[in-house]
Amino acid sequence: MRRVLFALLLGVGSSAAAAESFQIEDIRLEGLQRVSAGTVFEQLPINVGDSVDEHRLVTASKQLFRSGLFNDIQLLRDGDVLIVRLVELPTISSIEISGNKAIQTDMLLDGLKQSGLAEGLVFKRSTLERISLELERQYVSQGRYDARIVTDVEALPRNRVGLNIEVEEGNVASIAHINIVGNEVFSDDELLKQFELQTSNFWSWYASDDKYAREKLAADMETLRSYYLDRGYIRFNIESTQVSLSPNKDSVYITLNVSEGEKYDIRDIRFAGNLVVEEEELSQLLFVGEGDTFSRRRVTASSDWMSKRLGNDGYTFAKVDGIPDIDDDNRQVDLTFFVEPGKRTYVRRVNFAGNESTLDEVLRREMLQMEGGWASTEKIDAGKARLDRLGFFKTVTVDTPTVPGTDDMIDVNYNVEEQLSGSLNFNVGYAGSSGVILGASVSQNNFMGSGNRMSLGVQKNNTVQSYNFSFFDPYYTIDGVSRGYNLFYRETDYESLSAVSDYQTNTKGGNLTFGYPISNRQRLSFSAGLTSTDMFRGSTVPAEIIEFIEDEGDHFLEYKLGLSWSYNALNRGLFPTAGTEHKVSADISIPGSDLTYYKLNYSANYYFPLGGEWSLRLRTELGYGDGFGDQERLPFFKNFRAGGVGSVRGYSSNSLGPKGLPEYNVVELSQTDANGDILYELDELGRPEVDTSVPTVVYKEDEDGAAVAVSNSNRYKPVYQLADNGSIATAPYFVESERALGGNINTEASVELIFPFPFVEDRSSLRSVLFLDAGNTFTDQCYTPSDSDVPTLTRHPYCENGFDINEVRTAVGAGVTWITAIGPLTFTYSIPLNDKSGDRTEGFEFSLGQVF
Repeated sequence: MRRVLFALLLGVGSSAAAAESFQIEDIRLEGLQRVSAGTVFEQLPINVGDSVDEHRLVTASKQLFRSGLFNDIQLLRDGDVLIVRLVELPTISSIEISGNKAIQTDMLLDGLKQSGLAEGLVFKRSTLERISLELERQYVSQGRYDARIVTDVEALPRNRVGLNIEVEEGNVASIAHINIVGNEVFSDDELLKQFELQTSNFWSWYASDDKYAREKLAADMETLRSYYLDRGYIRFNIESTQVSLSPNKDSVYITLNVSEGEKYDIRDIRFAGNLVVEEEELSQLLFVGEGDTFSRRRVTASSDWMSKRLGNDGYTFAKVDGIPDIDDDNRQVDLTFFVEPGKRTYVRRVNFAGNESTLDEVLRREMLQMEGGWASTEKIDAGKARLDRLGFFKTVTVDTPTVPGTDDMIDVNYNVEEQLSGSLNFNVGYAGSSGVILGASVSQNNFMGSGNRMSLGVQKNNTVQSYNFSFFDPYYTIDGVSRGYNLFYRETDYESLSAVSDYQTNTKGGNLTFGYPISNRQRLSFSAGLTSTDMFRGSTVPAEIIEFIEDEGDHFLEYKLGLSWSYNALNRGLFPTAGTEHKVSADISIPGSDLTYYKLNYSANYYFPLGGEWSLRLRTELGYGDGFGDQERLPFFKNFRAGGVGSVRGYSSNSLGPKGLPEYNVVELSQTDANGDILYELDELGRPEVDTSVPTVVYKEDEDGAAVAVSNSNRYKPVYQLADNGSIATAPYFVESERALGGNINTEASVELIFPFPFVEDRSSLRSVLFLDAGNTFTDQCYTPSDSDVPTLTRHPYCENGFDINEVRTAVGAGVTWITAIGPLTFTYSIPLNDKSGDRTEGFEFSLGQVF
């Protein structure tokens, strides 16, 4: 209870007397616990030595109450000593919130703190009641009309309280009906398609588009207005809006009353103001023309592009406004673009923030906008794009504040949020024939913040054992000339892979690369390298490999040169969503090498934003190789290979393409009838003769000239085919299944739909896609067996020369890549669409260290 008690105490235990004025000799404070005496004296408008009466003391007590620190105040007199007895307001010891799901607890606590309720602060019941009402309004704005806030104040020792806030969020009212009244030009369905809010439908459980929210309705109303204004209805207006609620508060009915007006065309376009850029050049930036239907969107776009053009010449704060002069009688509009360039603006400083590990010079060398020069919007935006493409940063933002005290100078401030550019990467997988596949590498794309790239990798599995070290300096010279070098050693043994031809190579070498910038987005690179390869035959070796080793030997020294051109206009270095990327490369093993050949490659990526976080990616990969000089064909171990993550997903790694001619036995052929059935010798009763010396398996010839095994468990005596010389005809029977050898032609393509991963707010380190992959490797250099080596076999049974569209393999699937502290984590699930006999398929694939 708030009260003021003024008593005059005479002597020890004296009684009250009539109030009268007196001069204060001293002021004594009683009851203080946490409020300091200095705070009380600062709020108390009387001091020692003042003469006071009842009226002045009442005024003083009221001022103390206004401080909001006390629940009760008593003013007492002991002689000429004024006693101020105080009861402080309780402090909040704890705040417990329960029942909330739609609004996070941290957000609610922050809101309470901003309104004056937080642990350690003074508790005021009026504040609690006001905040309870505000919380209910927040839930109502989300469409939760039956939400309730129940508060309980628990008294605690030492003048403290605990607040318990129980939230009954209720249910979001769903939209039962949206009605537009007054529209004649466009149908309800056509207009409602533009709305974010929708009536309940099949996808509402995911999109939540049937949940009413005041902000969403306001956005939809602006969308509706823009829809009409962009189609010439410049007098369109939303006359009124009604939102009604069902009695049980679970359904919302929305009605919009609109006035469409008439359609207006553009009659004339003029420019006015200070035209620091020629009118002819500004006219080229117009998205509207005389005679066109009026469109606010195109008028705004024209103004924006002209403002950017002026910004490129230093007029950073230029304004271009498209002002319509409406002629209602003729339903026409005269457009005047008023140009206000303002002063030419210069850049005082270019500043960077957020780069805790990356050196300033790494960011500064990507800048096109120089300090001291006039500000160019194009160059400032290009600097942001170049920082994005580095791949070192999760986000890059830029702002251009004016320099205090000036009207023609700005600072350009780039703010970056670094992401992990160094990682410990692992490749993890499993294949039935090769078992567990493990690999590891330490890489740093931003080595010690210098912008240089360094990696050291080791890979070990049943097939490959490799060691690799590489270093790349993108700014070896100040002009942007890059330099990189690579050293490697690799042992490859395909014996355990049932899908790949069996051979082993040990290769070591290195190369040196220099890159030269042609423009901001194009580079030329030159490389020179040396490799040494030792080759070993496996236990089951295709004829191609046997012939190659017999002709060329098993040790090869190669001197290699490379040339590549690249174009990069992607908006980001990691997880791009817009832009294009192209790369053309040529590698040649020059004369003087043990093997002379060349390989050409082309790769491209196209990203098309679809709106929001949705994008479409198109990828292609093409390649061709051949031998020259004494080399008739591309060496088999330099062939292109297809299949697996990064190629045609859904098929085992390297398993697609032409197969090698496998090992065989030459067997005797049986004759067949018109139906392809084996003929057997018959006895006098017309029954097949039995001969215990006949094998239980006999062979017939297929259409390719190879032998096919047929069971002969009854040991019937076959009728054998005879050759021209009268001997029994023979043919090869392949004792091994065919294995991929790759080809000198590579064709791959992919279509990916990039979509936001559901239920995750921060997707900057997460990418999810739906994909369609297509591709294969082909050859125009099939091995041709001779009759002396392979009797009666006139062509390769597992290889066709040239590209064949019917052999292109396709697969669909979904994949997710997540950038973790130890590298990219990738999951894919693929479904092959046209796999054929002999193809090796993979459904689920997992890798650590692989990016889409």
